[in-house]
Amino acid sequence: MAVEGYRLERIDEYRWRVPRTGPMLTEGLVFADDELILHIRGDKSLQQVANVACLPGIQGPSIAMPDIHWGYGFPIGGVAAFDLEEGVISPGGVGYDINCGVRLLRSDITAQQLQPRLAKLMDRLYRNVPSGVGASRSDLKLSPKEVARVLVSGAAWAVKNGYGWPQDLERIEAGGTIEGADPDNISQRAVERGRAQVGTLGSGNHFIEIGYVGEVYDETAAAALGLFKGLVTAFIHSGSRGLGYQVCDDYLKTMLRASEKYGIVLQDRQLCSAPLQSDEARHYLAAMRGAANYAFCNRQMMGHWVRETFEEVLGQSADRLGLRLVYDVAHNIAKIETHTVNGREKKVCVHRKGATRAFPPGHPEVPEVYREVGQPIFIPGDMGRYSYVLVGTEGAYKETFGSTCHGAGRMMSRKQAKRTAKGRAIVRELEDVGILIRAASRATVDEEISEAYKDVKDVVHVVHKAGIGKMVAQLKPLGVLKG
Repeated sequence: MAVEGYRLERIDEYRWRVPRTGPMLTEGLVFADDELILHIRGDKSLQQVANVACLPGIQGPSIAMPDIHWGYGFPIGGVAAFDLEEGVISPGGVGYDINCGVRLLRSDITAQQLQPRLAKLMDRLYRNVPSGVGASRSDLKLSPKEVARVLVSGAAWAVKNGYGWPQDLERIEAGGTIEGADPDNISQRAVERGRAQVGTLGSGNHFIEIGYVGEVYDETAAAALGLFKGLVTAFIHSGSRGLGYQVCDDYLKTMLRASEKYGIVLQDRQLCSAPLQSDEARHYLAAMRGAANYAFCNRQMMGHWVRETFEEVLGQSADRLGLRLVYDVAHNIAKIETHTVNGREKKVCVHRKGATRAFPPGHPEVPEVYREVGQPIFIPGDMGRYSYVLVGTEGAYKETFGSTCHGAGRMMSRKQAKRTAKGRAIVRELEDVGILIRAASRATVDEEISEAYKDVKDVVHVVHKAGIGKMVAQLKPLGVLKG
């Protein structure tokens, strides 16, 4: 039974409180301004914030980012941390697409220099990086033993096998390998689904976007990240594909049984959980980490093919073109981290569901090259507008367990978006404003129209003003490959 009678109280210009009531063990904390809160009130996500606040062992508030919208169990844009002794872990707090995340590459070429070859580049990308439902590469199908190696090693497996550069690993969250993965906790069905999908984009809101740096807000941080106005960039947004989906599906069944076994009272069955000290939780964590490593490997391989495509079209090496990895950051993950809770440091399990890490300057897990400016954060918008690069802040580390939002946030369901796009030529509309689209199907494009999303500019404004991220640069699209 969901929490009844929850309210929303204003804290300041960018924060709102869901007061503790009924079975809630803590309050909710929502980041939004006046305009965004109207959208947030319009769906079930605030109910989900309240429901998450009822889970055993929750530490601090149940947190909602400004891109929040309704999801499975946890809201998308939800963050919650749990005590390791008394708390739980919930697959609904991670999501089906485990370690859906974003990777950004930068270059030394300008948008003006690329423009004459942009159409050819997009055509070659469409050929070189499989996209769409069930996408696979006909030249790459791993054996179950190789999949197991990917699950353990992540992006390091890709680099070892010639996909990318060793220095890439220095600029990936957790070095591209999360320790503690165990393939024995992943079903044969999940492994089979993952054999032919590594190095593929997938469908839905996944994309590869070729763009350029349109605006710079913090020149020092931008220079540290290698971002300068006018230079071409490449975004890769994808996750763990069918393998991650199957891991989640498998463990939701396990966690429903575990919730009953351990007497966990659920406000929503989709929040099914297991105590972090239980075998069920340990098995899920080991499986989830494997799926997360698969996603890191997946994006590493696509990054390699993006570089190869630039080489093919522009006739120069990726090194000469300056196609260096800026960073690769995870969304949809649960991690054991050390944070300050009630004035003392302790280890907690942080669930980030449609949220991204935002560690501050000086944190030891921020790559040394970025330690003075903070961890890079990427907040993609929709395919017709713009995206943002930020860096982590001390404010985020203190208030949100080092977390911030991960995107614009949907305002329309996919069905609503298709109805809105009916009768329109969306690809032509985007071409008319200088954005080339390559997609596996028209349906995918229609589902992802700009109107389906909040304006990411408004979302980022809240993040920046609330101090849970610091704006560095705006990226504008030139061409988008959709699944």
